[in-house]
Amino acid sequence: MIPIKVAGSAVKTEPRSPAASALQYLQPGALNLAALPPLSLYIHYPWCVKKCPYCDFNSHEARGELPEKEYLDALRLDLEQSLPLIWGRKIYTIFIGGGTPSLMSAKGLDRLMSDVRTLLPLDVDAEVTMEANPGTFEAEKFKSFRASGINRLSIGIQSFSGKHLKALGRIHDDNEARRAVEIAHANFDNFNLDLMYALPSQTLEEARHDLETALSFAPPHLSLYHLTMEPNTLFAKYPPALPDDDASADMQDMIALETAAAGYGHYEVSAYAQPGRRAKHNVNYWEFGDYLGIGAGAHSKISFPHRVLRQARYKQPKAFIEAARAGNPVQEEREIGRADMGFEFMLNTLRLTGGFSPNLFGERTGMGINAIEQTLNAAEAKGLIYRDHKIIRPTELGQRFLNDLQEMFLSAT
Repeated sequence: MIPIKVAGSAVKTEPRSPAASALQYLQPGALNLAALPPLSLYIHYPWCVKKCPYCDFNSHEARGELPEKEYLDALRLDLEQSLPLIWGRKIYTIFIGGGTPSLMSAKGLDRLMSDVRTLLPLDVDAEVTMEANPGTFEAEKFKSFRASGINRLSIGIQSFSGKHLKALGRIHDDNEARRAVEIAHANFDNFNLDLMYALPSQTLEEARHDLETALSFAPPHLSLYHLTMEPNTLFAKYPPALPDDDASADMQDMIALETAAAGYGHYEVSAYAQPGRRAKHNVNYWEFGDYLGIGAGAHSKISFPHRVLRQARYKQPKAFIEAARAGNPVQEEREIGRADMGFEFMLNTLRLTGGFSPNLFGERTGMGINAIEQTLNAAEAKGLIYRDHKIIRPTELGQRFLNDLQEMFLSAT
C-alpha cells in the first residue's frame, strides 16, 4: 500500500455505531459533491517475517503462530460494521497490503476473498492486488491465491543484488528474487515489481543493472522508489552511507531514459506501466477517489454528498481485533475541512505526471476551482505547473520540486 499523508490532525472520537455515523454524515453540510467518486477497498495484513530497517509501515514481526483465524474474523467484523458508510456502492479495486500478505495461508486468503464477495458488490472487472515478498513465494500457494480471485501481484523485489538486499535487511536473496518473478509469470498475467534505488553505497551502474534485470522480465508495471530515511526506523537512527544528491539525480535520469526506451509510460512519481497496465487501485488514490480501509492501522477516505470523512483503525493487531469484537475498530475519525480540502486534493493529484482535469477538483472536493486560483497562479508563475482549460499538470520542474509545489497549497483554501 502506498501511504497517504493527510493534512491537519485527526480527532479521536468516542466509539459509536457505524449506522449512527452514516446518519450524521448524510446530513447537509459545507460541501456539495455532484456525484460520489469510485470506491476501492484496502485490506491490511500487519505481519511480516522481519521488519526492514527502512520500513515505516504498520508492520509487526511474526513471532510464533499467527492468529490468522482471529484476525480474519476481525476483518469480517470490521467490514460488516463499515457497510452503513458505503451502502449500495460498488467496489472497483481491492488491494491487500502489509506487512507481508503472502504469509497468509491459501485457505485463509480464500476465506477472506469469500467474505469480501459475500458482503460487497464487486465490479465485474475489479482489479484485485496482493502484495508479496519473494521470501514467501511457494508455487502451489500462489496458484491457490490466483484461484481465490487475486488477479494482480505486487512483488517487493527492491533489488536483484544480493549485496544490496542484505544492506536493506530483506529476507530473500537475488536468486529468490528471480524465482519469485518466474512464479508470478507462470500464474499471473498482471503484476508489479517494486524496486528501490539510491541504496546504501549503490553506484549508477548497479542501479542500471537492477532496472535492466527487472525489464528483462517484461513486467506489466514497475514501481521505482528512491530510498528515504523515514522517522522512527532503524535507518533513521543509524543512517547508512547513501549516494549524494547528484548521484541520485543521475539514477533518476537513467530510469527515465531506460523505461521510456522499453515502452513504459511514466504516469505517476514512482510508477511506470506498459500501455493499458496502470495500477487502477493506485490511480484511484491519486485522483482523490474513495477507499475503505479495513484491518490494523488501515486508513479510509469516504465521501458523502456534503462532506468527506477520514478514518484510521487501531494499529496494534491485538488492539484492532479486540476493538472489532467490541463493535468499533475505528480509533480516529474526522471530516476534511474546507481549509484543508485543496491541499489534500493537490497532494494526491500533483503526483500524476499527466495531471488532471480542472473539473475533477469540483467533482472530488465539492468546491469550485477558484478556491485555489491564487495558488495556481503563483505556481504557474514559478514554472511549476502548466494549465489550460483542459488540464492542470506539474511541469518537469514541478516534478523535480514536487514537495515544494504541494506545500504551496497548504493554505490555499
